Amino acid sequence: MPLTSPAFPMGPYRFVNREFLIITYRTDPAVLRALVPEPLEIIDPVVKFEFIRMPDSTGFGDYTECGQVIPVSFKGKRGGYTHCMFLDDHPPIAGGRELWGFPKKLAKPTLQADTDTFVGTLDYGPVRIATGTMGYKHKSADLAAVAASMATPNWLLKIIPHVDGTARICELVEYHLQDVVLKGAWTGPAALSLTPHALAPIAELPVLEILSATHILADLTLGLGSVVHDYLA
Repeated sequence: MPLTSPAFPMGPYRFVNREFLIITYRTDPAVLRALVPEPLEIIDPVVKFEFIRMPDSTGFGDYTECGQVIPVSFKGKRGGYTHCMFLDDHPPIAGGRELWGFPKKLAKPTLQADTDTFVGTLDYGPVRIATGTMGYKHKSADLAAVAASMATPNWLLKIIPHVDGTARICELVEYHLQDVVLKGAWTGPAALSLTPHALAPIAELPVLEILSATHILADLTLGLGSVVHDYLA
């Protein structure tokens, strides 16, 4: 982190009108097991592909991100393990990687309503590698269930190398969404297509069956993390 010109201010980080499109799908359990680090445990062969629009965030600005989150458990607690993330704004890339260990890379995700469809896309360079669609606000979701899902813990694998390339930090980090104000949530029919890419291998977790889709609008604070497992200890 540069001494005189950091890429981001220190938190807390408040997000206003943060909008999610979350498409949950069944995938190959063997591939999933190979990608999730211990001591996290896989619950079911399920992945959540999330497109997130953030028009107003403290210190990070106006940006969009997307990625894959895997439902897991840790010491009996259920939550999500963030497998990969792609976004279009440098400060949250730098802050996410340096503070928490978010696996963020630069790409071009979008999320918008297009007439009767909620559409999320992800371009890596000139290549369209993900497209998610959902019928726009077809049915109100169970707000209590959505709020409960947003209150669960989230885990990240934070790896920082030494100057010789070996791991100097290798930790499992836990964080929570805080002070959530849920403004609305909806469900509807959905579809998701993923395209193989050498540097953004999201398609290695293939879409075998769409299970559900949720559109969420909320204000929230991204809580700073805590280390719950040190792989080098």
